[in-house]
Amino acid sequence: MKFPHRGLYAITQPENRTINQVVKDVEAALRGGATVIQYRDKNPLDTPHLASLLLEICHAYTTPLLINDSIELALAVGADGVHLGRDDGEIAVARRLLGPDAIIGVSCYNDVEKARTMAAAGADYVAFGRFFPSGSKPLAAPAEIATLARAKQSLTVPIVAIGGILPENGGQLLAAGADLLAVIGGVFDHEPEAAARAYQALFNHQPE
Repeated sequence: MKFPHRGLYAITQPENRTINQVVKDVEAALRGGATVIQYRDKNPLDTPHLASLLLEICHAYTTPLLINDSIELALAVGADGVHLGRDDGEIAVARRLLGPDAIIGVSCYNDVEKARTMAAAGADYVAFGRFFPSGSKPLAAPAEIATLARAKQSLTVPIVAIGGILPENGGQLLAAGADLLAVIGGVFDHEPEAAARAYQALFNHQPE
């Protein structure tokens, strides 16, 4: 499955939710138009089971499921790819284990040079952020909106923005150069279908 070139990139928030609720919330986000789902779980109980359920529902909507942090879990459940943070392994290892068609994304924070290096090493997309104060990532280092413009000038892979993004502020990130908006609480702290539609509407106002 291919990584989309624009749209809402919804990241799960399983904390204090049952497996059934997480699956229900993700399906609602998909109905609302989310173009990518990332399974992120910082306090996992049964990750292989939940990841497998999410993969099934994502594929019913022809949407890729990526696994945060864990190449091993992505391999175990046959996910469409993995998102690698600072200490989550090398692109070459992920590619060797997950195969040539896997989607591999990398966090680049506020570092355009790192993004160039990661793209050259085979990353399918790069992510920058956090751009605004974030309840999900309160300690994450801030990124500058100007970083998106610099990245857009020198990268051909899709650019993902993350961190405190709301329907009210996401448009300025798209205008600066982001291709996708990655959102956790902005989708899953609310009614996910309606929230996803609000984010997806931002893309209707941006040129292709």
